[in-house]
Amino acid sequence: MTKKQKPHFDKFAIAAALQEIATLMELKGGQNRFKAKAYNAGARSIQGVANLDHLIEQDGLTSLPRIGNALASQIKQLYLTGESSVLNDLRKEFPSGVVELSTVPGLSISKIKQLHEQLGVTSVEQLKAAAEAGQVRNLKGFGAKTEQRLLDLISSQREKPRQRLHLHHALNTGERVVEFLKTIDGLIDVSLAGSVRRWQETVGTIEVVASAEKPATLVKQFLRFPLIAASQVNGTTNCQVQLADGAVVSLTVVEPAEFTLMLFAKTGSIAHIEKINEYAANNGVLSSPSNGKTAKGLRPGEEEIYGRLRMQYVPPELREDAGEIEAALAGKLPEDLVTLPDIKGMVHCHTTYSDGKHSIEEMVRAAEAMGMKYITITDHSPTAFYAGGVKLDRLERQWDEIDQVQENVKIKILRGTESDIVADGRLDYPDRILEKFDVIVASIHSRYKMDSAKMTQRIITAMRQPVFKIWGHALGRLIQRRPAFECDVERILDVIAESKAAIEINGDPYRLDLEPRWVREARKRKIKFVISVDAHSAGALYNVKYGVGMARRGWVRRDEVLNTMGVKTFINAVRPV
Repeated sequence: MTKKQKPHFDKFAIAAALQEIATLMELKGGQNRFKAKAYNAGARSIQGVANLDHLIEQDGLTSLPRIGNALASQIKQLYLTGESSVLNDLRKEFPSGVVELSTVPGLSISKIKQLHEQLGVTSVEQLKAAAEAGQVRNLKGFGAKTEQRLLDLISSQREKPRQRLHLHHALNTGERVVEFLKTIDGLIDVSLAGSVRRWQETVGTIEVVASAEKPATLVKQFLRFPLIAASQVNGTTNCQVQLADGAVVSLTVVEPAEFTLMLFAKTGSIAHIEKINEYAANNGVLSSPSNGKTAKGLRPGEEEIYGRLRMQYVPPELREDAGEIEAALAGKLPEDLVTLPDIKGMVHCHTTYSDGKHSIEEMVRAAEAMGMKYITITDHSPTAFYAGGVKLDRLERQWDEIDQVQENVKIKILRGTESDIVADGRLDYPDRILEKFDVIVASIHSRYKMDSAKMTQRIITAMRQPVFKIWGHALGRLIQRRPAFECDVERILDVIAESKAAIEINGDPYRLDLEPRWVREARKRKIKFVISVDAHSAGALYNVKYGVGMARRGWVRRDEVLNTMGVKTFINAVRPV
């Protein structure tokens, strides 16, 4: 592309086109489903690009994750011409509106085509209107019963609970929305709010709050966001949209003077806001923050809201009505909660020696590039054979390789293991080997369905082992896939408080384990923590931010986290013996 050429599509429009291709391929079925996954992945990659112009000019699209030559070619077509040969061919095969109409259960492609050709139906709203008018029953193959069934299905779809997104998906999508809003003239301020801002594990609606001199104009401009599949405008200052990937975003736009309190109100939680409102009303300090109006003289920034209420500022992650208001009023809320810049070392990292995707050197150099001072290589122990657990002969080779890599980097590499806690509570590897590691993460990877008493004893036995160990992804949950296993957590915490052990706050966005309520119980017992990445690739090192978010939700202070320490202090703190 020459300097005079301008892109026809920006990255958001390109992502929308790629997602439409993916959906149409999914509808075609067969082998196309595999291609659909590739296009969906490509859409996510493109949305996160900082400088698409540069990538196109340098033919660097294939340097992005999950983008090969064929996909790069379609992206370049879209960028330069606004069209994709693949998308054009797919659109010829399907009637208009097929993507939206295909979400109605039981509505086949042939029936969608019939509805389009004979009634001009291209959306669910038009289908509903046609059915209510009694037009659908007259089509061949439909009838009155089918017409009523379609109405019932449309109604039930709108009433059923929306699938919640994992935090990392919601955060990534929210950041793209904010990025798009920042390109619109007239925007003054914008922020994520709601569950995302409070770092909840899952998110129903991605809340965004913005300010502009003309809120209605900004709302109207936002509706041009190419990834929007459906939208609903509520008055002049709010709209709710569903994106092509199913995510739901609510945008509220207010005048600049109202931004602070609207952000406060939309951040929530509901219980926190209600208690603040009640306290404010009873003490005559600030009138109903949730109405979105800023009190006279209120400066931008939520700190002023809490200041006027004569209490400490409550960070968003703590706003759950879990004692934070009472603590803030008493001046006992921690003011040195751990932050991302506090983290000095990457803990719990896997390599190709077990089930990681990258070599020791690749993981080490990635951590070093992030400014880390140390990294622990903690591949799986032999019992985890399904994850390529490292047997003794390979462990020796790994240590040799660590020594070789160490000669070429400044970051300190620590020899570690993620040692399985076997059924009877022993740690995998003989004691003579465990004592030679720099760090031990002790985790459960099997027999999750043990009864509570046996599981409790299993973990207690492990925590009482004489070596220092970090209790890894403590309760074994996988968010929305596998619940935490049953055990007496408080009894285990009591034992850990008297043992040589710390607790991991796992940053893997599908784990986020230990959950905040138990983290707070651990804090009461003065137990130390490690904020880990549980990284199986270099890119997963960035999971550390999710670990920090969970730690903050658990009220964890900087000096309670071992990997906020310098190299020597950390090594001494986690050394097994």
